[in-house]
Amino acid sequence: MTNETSENSKRIEFSPIFIQKLEKAPAEVKIAFRQALEVFFEEPNHIALRNHMLTEKYAGIHSIDVTDDWRALYREEPERIIFVELGIHKDLYT
Repeated sequence: MTNETSENSKRIEFSPIFIQKLEKAPAEVKIAFRQALEVFFEEPNHIALRNHMLTEKYAGIHSIDVTDDWRALYREEPERIIFVELGIHKDLYT
């Protein structure tokens, strides 16, 4: 997955762990992530993404919905957004 630029002109990057997990994810999750990323480019706070800040061990990280159970986690920096983790809800938060 290559670096891309979002509507808000921040670079979008993907950590090696994120890429690994995306490559191992089921095909429907890969498709759903691509669709969620397209929405994210246009409107990062679109209601369908349920974009929200996390706390505790993920303090400073945001989460967006990929499917009902899969989440993509990202960190926002001044000039870039880095997707850092991908997984199902129970694996990420327990």
